[in-house]
Amino acid sequence: MANPTAAMLVIGDEILSGRTRDGNTHYLAGQLTQHGIRLMEARVVADDQPAIVEALNALRTRWDHVFTSGGIGPTHDDITADAIAAAFGVGISHRADAMALLQAHYDRAGLEFNEARQRMARIPDGATLIDNPVSTAPGFTIGNVHVMAGVPNIFQAMVASVLPQLTGGDPLLSQSLRVNRGEGDIATLFGALAAEFPDLSMGSYPFIQNGAHGTNLVIRGTDPGRIDAAMTRLCALVGQE
Repeated sequence: MANPTAAMLVIGDEILSGRTRDGNTHYLAGQLTQHGIRLMEARVVADDQPAIVEALNALRTRWDHVFTSGGIGPTHDDITADAIAAAFGVGISHRADAMALLQAHYDRAGLEFNEARQRMARIPDGATLIDNPVSTAPGFTIGNVHVMAGVPNIFQAMVASVLPQLTGGDPLLSQSLRVNRGEGDIATLFGALAAEFPDLSMGSYPFIQNGAHGTNLVIRGTDPGRIDAAMTRLCALVGQE
């Protein structure tokens, strides 16, 4: 059976402006690879509800899972929850269980659970909460969409909460070979190898070091025996032991 698939939707003007660097996609890709879920697509959209709805609906109908990051905080531009509700055509309101979690959190901290903070308890109808052991404010899952915070350590904690609940496949494995030759020198033979092993994914990644051209050749798949066989064949083709 094929491995499940996923997409990542990063939400936030701060990403598109260059003010904030997105590391959440990189982190998620690594975690999904270990869990046997293939990350197939990633998009970044602004804090704009129609744009979020359009991207989300495209992704959730194409892939098995969609993970989002950003836009579920307490400020006026945190509109992700509303956009998700609109995409699914459901209502959104302050959820009693989310309100109770946040009330207890701010009571412990000696802070007012004010109107802005209460925004983080607004959850689309029918969603289930995603645990947030870092700052309490929950994410949520609705359908095949998992909605998470943009702050990296909170995002990572939410991923850890969600992944054990998802059915994965065989872990995605890879081997790489570094050759001191340019892509143009090895493209034909590498393409022939890819055709010989159609069940594996192969990619070439050029680099320049000390003025010399080289290429990292990567073979990916779920069957370690097939990867070993392809790598052995590759080494023979490029003349490396």
